Amino acid sequence: MSGNERFDLTGRVVIVTGGGKGIGKVYAQEFAKAGARVVAADIDGEAAAAVAAQIEAEGGQALGLRTDVADEASTEEMVRATVARFGGVDVLVNNASLMSALPRRSWLEIPVEEWDRVMAVNLRGIFLCCRAVVPHMREKGYGKIVNISSSRVWEGVPNRLHYTTSKAGVIGLTRALCKEVGEYGITVNAITPGYTLSETQQQTSSNNYLAMQSEGRAMGRAQYPEDLVGAVMFLSSAASDYMTGQTMNVDGGKSMH
Repeated sequence: MSGNERFDLTGRVVIVTGGGKGIGKVYAQEFAKAGARVVAADIDGEAAAAVAAQIEAEGGQALGLRTDVADEASTEEMVRATVARFGGVDVLVNNASLMSALPRRSWLEIPVEEWDRVMAVNLRGIFLCCRAVVPHMREKGYGKIVNISSSRVWEGVPNRLHYTTSKAGVIGLTRALCKEVGEYGITVNAITPGYTLSETQQQTSSNNYLAMQSEGRAMGRAQYPEDLVGAVMFLSSAASDYMTGQTMNVDGGKSMH
């Protein structure tokens, strides 16, 4: 195998949760450009379908699915539909989460119901999606799971305590799960993106807040969804076959760990 082939994603079947909007939409589009067969799964089924339609219009292969990652039956149906269309699952990118819609406020003001919903989507969602895909990866003897955490866990950013806590949990899940599935040829890794100027972030943040996010970064500029694609693709490719249980920080050099 040559060096270039290690990074080849041609024909791989990739599920991107939260793939209808924001950063997930960019992941889905870029995987398709790399030759992967993409499933955009999103709570907004129309958005997921639109992403898939665009990919197919450009000559790629894609499927858009309405999926609630917090619901077990929905995640199981996501995988069933993927296998029915493409014959299996090679890569799962657990990107779906609740964040931009959450008010920034003191932890004392977070309603218990909101805390529970964040945990249901951001943590239980990953648990359920992994549990749905692993049997298919195990049967093949190979698979890649990429969990999206957040650089907030390194910084201790206040005012969305439930979100930060859930993303710390993603790292713990990644480390423990890799030791339960490694014998089947499945790797489980995570990335911690810095504050990223996705379409959804720009819609919910003031210009002053957005400008502040570049302070302290070694790169000295804003972070965009495209800045995350390389790390996600690396963890989805054969180039990372002996790397598991790890967390890669991609934030322009703001946090070091």
